[in-house]
Amino acid sequence: MKIKFLGSCNEVGRSAILVDGKILLDYGLRPSDPPEIPLGSGTIFPKSVIVSHAHLDHSGMVPSLMSAGRDMAPDVYMTPITSALTQLLGRDTIKVGKDQGFVFFGEEDIREMDAHTHAVTYGNRIPLDGSSNGDYELELCNAGHIPGSSAVYLRKESENISLFYTGDIKMDVSRLMESASPDEFPAADILLIESTYYDREHRNRKELEREFIDSITETLDSGGNAIVPCFAVGRTQELVMILHSYGLVPYVDGMGLSVFRLFKNHPSFLKDAKALNDAFSDAQFVNSKRRKKALSEPSVIVTTAGMLSGGPVLYYLKKIHEDPRSKVLLTGYQIEGTNGRRLVEEGCVETNGEIVKVNAGVEQYDFSAHAGDSELKELVSRFCRNGTEVVFMVHGEHTEEFAAWARENHGYNAIAPKNGEEFVIE
Repeated sequence: MKIKFLGSCNEVGRSAILVDGKILLDYGLRPSDPPEIPLGSGTIFPKSVIVSHAHLDHSGMVPSLMSAGRDMAPDVYMTPITSALTQLLGRDTIKVGKDQGFVFFGEEDIREMDAHTHAVTYGNRIPLDGSSNGDYELELCNAGHIPGSSAVYLRKESENISLFYTGDIKMDVSRLMESASPDEFPAADILLIESTYYDREHRNRKELEREFIDSITETLDSGGNAIVPCFAVGRTQELVMILHSYGLVPYVDGMGLSVFRLFKNHPSFLKDAKALNDAFSDAQFVNSKRRKKALSEPSVIVTTAGMLSGGPVLYYLKKIHEDPRSKVLLTGYQIEGTNGRRLVEEGCVETNGEIVKVNAGVEQYDFSAHAGDSELKELVSRFCRNGTEVVFMVHGEHTEEFAAWARENHGYNAIAPKNGEEFVIE
C-alpha cells in the first residue's frame, strides 16, 4: 500500500492523504489568510474520496475535485450528516472567497459532489464502487468529534493489508454526542493518528464548565459583554447547551444556527436531540440588523468564527475591544497563523487590513473535541498490541515529538511524515 501525505504534516489543517494514487482520505484547507490548500491541488485525480467529517480542514476542498476537465468525478463516501454539512460549508466558502478574493470551486461543483456521494452508516463494511477500486473495502466508525465524524478503516484485499485513519477523534464525554469507543475499532496493519493535543491533557469538563460560567456571570454583573467565538459545526451547539443548562440565555449569531437546523434532521447522530432543541428554543437569534441591540445590554454572544478568521465575531471585537468590562472567551484550538492565535499571543486581531488592539479581557477554555495526550498514547498502544506495525502521526504541531515518544518508550515503528512524502508499506 502506497501512502502519500499532501497536507496536515506537523501542522493542523488541510488534511489530505492519498492511498495508492487513487483514494483520498480527506481533502481540506487550512483556515489561514489566505487559506492554504493541499499540495498538488489541480493535479490530483482520485477515483474515491473518503471524508472523515465536515470541518473545513478535512472537507473544505472536496468540491474542487469535481471541476470540469476531469474524465469523471470521483465517488465520495461519508455519513449522511457529513454530506449535508459539507455542502453547507462549501457554499459558505464560495461566499467568503468572493469577499476575500479566492476561488476554489463553484456551486456546480457542490451539486456534482452531492450527485457522486455515497451515504455510509457506521459499522457497515462495504466495497468501494468502481472497477478500478473494487480491491478495497471500507468501514466508518464513530469518531466522537462532531456529529457524523468518522474514523476510517480501509482494507486492500489483494495485498491483505489494512489501515485505520482516526480523523479527528474524541474519547471523552460531551453534551452533544457519544464519544468514540476504541474497543470497537477493527485492528489494522497501519495507523494514521491525529496529534492535535499531544503532550497536553484536557481538564475535567465539569470543572471547566463551572469556571467558564463563573467568568461569564462576572462579566455580565460588571455590565460587560461576553463574546464567545465558536466553530459553527459542533462547538456552537455544545456551548449553547452548556449555557442553557446553567440558566443563561445567549444570543447566537452566524452559521451555527443553520447547522443546528441541519442537526435536527439527523437526530441519530446526536447524544440528546431533545436537550439540543430545548437549548436553542430559549436562545435569541441575531442577524446583522440586530447586532447593535445584542451589545446594548450586558449579554453573552455565541458567534462564528471560532478562530476569528472572519464572520460576525470581527464586528463584535471592533465594538468591545476598548471595554475592560467585556471579555472574549475562546473555546477551542487556535491554529498558528489565525487571528485567534494572534489574539492569544499578541493581544490584537486584524480586520479589513486594520490591526485592532483588544483591551477587553481574553480567556481561553479547552472545550476541545479532540483526544488528549493520554488518550492518544493509549490508542497507539492499543493498536500496536493488536498487530499494527506502522504508525503515522499527523494533524498536529508536535508530530515529531509524538513519534519519538512511541519509538523511544515502546519501540513502535512510528513516523512523523512531512508534507509531500510518500511511503510504501508491504
